[in-house]
Amino acid sequence: MQVSEPNDVKIYNLSAGKSLPEWLSERKRRALLKKNADIKRRIELIQDFDMPGLSTSVRVSRDGNYILATGIYKPRVKCFDVNNLSLKFERCFDSEAVTFEVLSDDYSKIVFLQCDRYIEFHAAYGRYYKLRIPKFGRDMQYHYPSCDLFVVGASSDVYRLNLERGQFMTPYVSQASEINKCTINQRHNLLVCGTQEGRVEAWDPRTKDRVGILDCAFTCVSENKELQGFPSISALKFNDALQLGVGTATGQILLYDIRSNKPFIVKDHMYGFPIKNVEFHHQQNLIYSLDNSILKMWDKNTGKLYTSIEASTEFNDLCLVPSTGLFFLANENTKIQTYYIPSLGPAPKWASFLDSLTEELEESHSETVYDDYKFVTKQELEALSLEHLIGTKLLRAYMHGYFLDVRLYKKAKSLADPFAFDEYRKKKIRETIEKERENRIQVNKLPKVNKDLALKLMNVEGKLKKNNEGANLLQDNRFKALFENPDFQVDKNTDEYRLLNPVLSKLDKSKKQEEKRKLVSQDFEPMEEELEGKNSSDESSAESSEESSDDDHTWTKEVKRQHRQIQREHRARERMEEMEEQALKQPKLYEIKQGEDFKGIQSFKKKVNKASLGERLESENVAVKFLGSSGNREMTFSTHRKRKNKIEEINKRHREERKQLVRPSFKNKSSKKSRFNK
Repeated sequence: MQVSEPNDVKIYNLSAGKSLPEWLSERKRRALLKKNADIKRRIELIQDFDMPGLSTSVRVSRDGNYILATGIYKPRVKCFDVNNLSLKFERCFDSEAVTFEVLSDDYSKIVFLQCDRYIEFHAAYGRYYKLRIPKFGRDMQYHYPSCDLFVVGASSDVYRLNLERGQFMTPYVSQASEINKCTINQRHNLLVCGTQEGRVEAWDPRTKDRVGILDCAFTCVSENKELQGFPSISALKFNDALQLGVGTATGQILLYDIRSNKPFIVKDHMYGFPIKNVEFHHQQNLIYSLDNSILKMWDKNTGKLYTSIEASTEFNDLCLVPSTGLFFLANENTKIQTYYIPSLGPAPKWASFLDSLTEELEESHSETVYDDYKFVTKQELEALSLEHLIGTKLLRAYMHGYFLDVRLYKKAKSLADPFAFDEYRKKKIRETIEKERENRIQVNKLPKVNKDLALKLMNVEGKLKKNNEGANLLQDNRFKALFENPDFQVDKNTDEYRLLNPVLSKLDKSKKQEEKRKLVSQDFEPMEEELEGKNSSDESSAESSEESSDDDHTWTKEVKRQHRQIQREHRARERMEEMEEQALKQPKLYEIKQGEDFKGIQSFKKKVNKASLGERLESENVAVKFLGSSGNREMTFSTHRKRKNKIEEINKRHREERKQLVRPSFKNKSSKKSRFNK
């Protein structure tokens, strides 16, 4: 048992506690009950009050002696006898039951609506009859005075199956596309249906006509404009002859007096999940409202919260035991949850011992384990060096692993990894440090490649964020390589870059430093005071138009200036090349050895030309390289004449072009000769 006190209201969870595995013998069970205090204090209110997979719905018979629950897997129904606190019978279905109704005072007549469009009728001995409806059903109600079974679902029709005649009657045709819920008032037998469009339609079974329409979606939208989804009707329940509780798919509960088209109170769960059940507590004027994650109990007159129960697994259905503080919750777990709140009413007669036990058994919730047994796989056993225990009584084979005593597991774990606690402690310390770092100011670091481009993009994105628009290009995976791969580095010295990006090239060092300081500082910018006598929209439009015209003017000026500067640089580069070539044309100095007569430069050139290859190489100081250990040698020298200067090459190219353009004269001569020959 688990005791909690939300909002100073004691709530007893009778389903909490350790459960014993089925393969334990009775002798071991009795021994554990004597030794283990947690198991000794465990309360099993109803034996085998669970499902193999999960439970979908729970009902209490009208005489209060039987509890029926449906679940999966396989689809089944279980009936529990509260006088014996044990299971009476269990039956399986071909498909899952969406909902069911108990037609008799006990369990002898039950009807089930299944998810494959079938309706099954069960008697005390088992299944009695099975039939099919045209559309998939979502809810059904039984009208006792006329013996009509109303079925609603994915259709605009309300199907009527008369159980006295055993045939379908003419259905009610509604204005909705689909109908989610239906309920019948036990005082005046009015049938109300909750539609997909957020309306509630009321039908009178006596006249077979619709008597009213209530638009609940319009009220929800007017009350709360930030709804996530459409407020379709998901739950309906009558309190008395006049009060109606409506639950919507967006998490609101509306309480109506059927004489008015406006709710007298609206309660929002603030979770956004559909309301699955709405129930009334008549003694204390409380409302039970259930969704996937929480069960809330609140005052129907003021809307003030009384208490609440949060779900460990998703809730599916709520069932109240009449005139008591006990109720059941079907959920996405094997156990059907049982709760007891003494402040809402006494315990039922068949569980009167709860009143004396609840004051003593107050303990904290512990993990659900099998009698201090730990499930381990074969790989974990090998890691703990316990594989030699396979086949002994210390291990119990189960599915793909084994059950091992927790005390033995902890000892083996400490021996196999003695420093596990130290590592766990260091990990927790690192996690707390990282959480504290997240609260600090985030500094945007510039990438290694294309820093200026990243700086400009950050500046643009900051302005877009200020206007609540734009996307982050720096975090886009498509452009990730642009700021990481050095092959994409923008070369600002090229002529194309300077002509195509004049504005970006104008960004000087002072602006870069200013942008970096802005990035390091706080993210927000100070608000500018508005000028008196002008609207912010007029100012922004005027400023934007002036800035756009100025930007266009400065952009064209900058392009022209860059073009002129590039031409000047090209001309300066050509002059430097010509000066270098002229410096190479200076006269060479020749060395005259002793005993030789100087006969001019031409005679020296002839002498050099007549010299042998070895003498030429010695005069040019050619280096000789040795290749490998075999004595191979390699040397490089030039045998061609030196290239002429640039002016001579230009003149030669000009003469060749002139030759191609000048018309040759030999064609005219040949034509004259042929004429004379004739």
